[in-house]
Amino acid sequence: MEDYPNKISIKSWAEEDRPREKLSGQGRRALTDAELIAILIGSGSRDESAVELSKRILHHYENDLNKLGKASIAELCKFKGVGEAKAISIIAALEIGRRRGDTEIKVLDEVKSSRDGYNIMRRHLMDLNHEEFWIMLIGRSNKVLAKELVSKGGLSGTVADPKIIFHMALQHQASALIMVHNHPSGNLKPSREDLMLTKKIADAGRMLDINVLDHLIITDSGYFSFGDEGLL
Repeated sequence: MEDYPNKISIKSWAEEDRPREKLSGQGRRALTDAELIAILIGSGSRDESAVELSKRILHHYENDLNKLGKASIAELCKFKGVGEAKAISIIAALEIGRRRGDTEIKVLDEVKSSRDGYNIMRRHLMDLNHEEFWIMLIGRSNKVLAKELVSKGGLSGTVADPKIIFHMALQHQASALIMVHNHPSGNLKPSREDLMLTKKIADAGRMLDINVLDHLIITDSGYFSFGDEGLL
């Protein structure tokens, strides 16, 4: 007698255990992360079901959807059974989830605290694998006039040119500005270069009568404020 195969495809599962049928019958919250990703993937391979493949992917990223959200197409395609189309589906779905989180926060048009600055800028800087340096240009009554990307860099740093920063500020007739950059490493501690740049920009701002209100370092888990820490 022929042995039964070790792997059972999703089609052979009880209907209530299949991800699509489970979502339809029990609602979206009844599904695990792996089952939701399996719906995106659509199919597995000869060796494993879509759910098993999804569990393997999640395990690689320590079951952390934030870490999975940073994965590139090339990284996801390294998993057996994941091609470019499946990788794109996963990345697109996680990006929609991230943007939904952004829309649930009321968009602010004024900055009264470091928390306000963080809430405005975090959507631009979370989930990045490289550093970016931005400035928020502030007008009278703390109104946000513009958010400008100054520079992009690598994993460990980026260069912010004071001439570019104040050229942007003068173009918008800003009375104040807030510097913002991210640390992809997740480390909120300012580097020596961060401290030196902050002092340089703050000193130049005083000469031009453009008040440097703060410098924020943003990571996926929170932020550091030079202003709150008395470092301006």
